[in-house]
Amino acid sequence: MKQDKVKYDFKAFGQAIKEARKAKGISRNQLADKMNIAPRYIASIENSGQHPSLQTFYELVTFLDVSVDQFFLIFALLTS
Repeated sequence: MKQDKVKYDFKAFGQAIKEARKAKGISRNQLADKMNIAPRYIASIENSGQHPSLQTFYELVTFLDVSVDQFFLIFALLTS
């Protein structure tokens, strides 16, 4: 039997990233330069909920001190 794939909505994560970035007083361009990625990619994560790569996810939460517990809890509930 084919199992349905659950796709996680990263919009809440993107919003948390945006809020943390602004709280630190960092522009999108500054963050993009620090991470060696395009500012447009950060904008897509923040505004459209684009699914970041695992490496980008890790770098964002580490650099911006964002707790990921809430996102993993939601994901776990969706997939159970």
